[in-house]
Amino acid sequence: MKEQRLLSLDIFRGIAVAGMILFNNGWGISYEMLLHSGWNGMTPCDLVFPFFLFIMGISSYLSLSKSEFRPTTKVIFRVVRRTVLLFTIGLFIHWFAHALMGEYGFAHLRISGVLQRIALCYCAVSCFALFCNHRYTLHTAVLLLAIYSVILIFGNGYAKNPHVNILAQVDLQFLGDGHLFHGSAVDPEGLLGTISSIAHVMLGFYCGRLIGQVRPLGDKVIALFVVGTVLVVGGWLLSYGLPLNKHIWSPSFVMVTCGLAALLQALLMWTIDRPATQKDAEAKNVQCSMQWYTFFRVFGVNALTLYVISELLATLLGKAGVSETIYGWIHSVIVSPKPASLVYALYFVLLNFTIGYVLYRKKIYLKL
Repeated sequence: MKEQRLLSLDIFRGIAVAGMILFNNGWGISYEMLLHSGWNGMTPCDLVFPFFLFIMGISSYLSLSKSEFRPTTKVIFRVVRRTVLLFTIGLFIHWFAHALMGEYGFAHLRISGVLQRIALCYCAVSCFALFCNHRYTLHTAVLLLAIYSVILIFGNGYAKNPHVNILAQVDLQFLGDGHLFHGSAVDPEGLLGTISSIAHVMLGFYCGRLIGQVRPLGDKVIALFVVGTVLVVGGWLLSYGLPLNKHIWSPSFVMVTCGLAALLQALLMWTIDRPATQKDAEAKNVQCSMQWYTFFRVFGVNALTLYVISELLATLLGKAGVSETIYGWIHSVIVSPKPASLVYALYFVLLNFTIGYVLYRKKIYLKL
């Protein structure tokens, strides 16, 4: 097994992206578990984006370790290029939705978003990896979460009234009302929430160090299980004072979701990467019985590409009325709206899988 390429990490990334597409594309009335929590609390839907950020932390360590974390011109250019590309594509996705409605200006273009947050976190953690001592990874993550906790406590960060919530007010002052998400009390990818999101990716980076160390796979799995358990228990205890809240990316939410991600990564490493290290004859037999992961690997090797395609495709099909027509066919067969919505979401996942499978079969891996 190559230390720099983990099949389990591709599978985990694919699970996260497939989940993001599934949860984002229900039609009509969806099951509560397929929706984000209303405010405090956590649903399965709230896990997929945090999982992706955690995976990005692991991938950042493994990727930058190839250059031994030297801040060469080439490496810095690659980090800046990827940051700019991610942020720009995120803006384009929002602009595309407005353009289909005939609004080509930027007066109401949302500046924040999923890809924009990914870009900022990737840039921050990459800079830390290149210019700071990795021994202070956990110290930095804890410090960021502590700073953010103080902001939430003294800035009414849990208030659902945007007029008194410091998170909403900072976004309003720096980004402007026309450039914000208005579906909740605060923009879920707002400016201050990026502080805890960076800490989130830092925890993934720390786990990347555990994975990247030269030692037996079993020891790595145990280390991840220990870290994951400590984070889940610690986050659960912290939630009594700072409740789980995806909208504001609360410190307890960071700890619990990172802990669950570490546990799942450890499980996948044990079930997927461990058989891959066995003798060839035995490995072939194992692989034949484990083809289930091919579905997720298709999403994992072109993760961001398929996410972007899914967002653009959903907007385009929705505007053209195709989505409503297909849902109507499904609803005519499945009368209950919630199962019909789930079937539509699954259809949309399979549609994107088909696109990804063509790329996968042709060994086309598009990297941003």
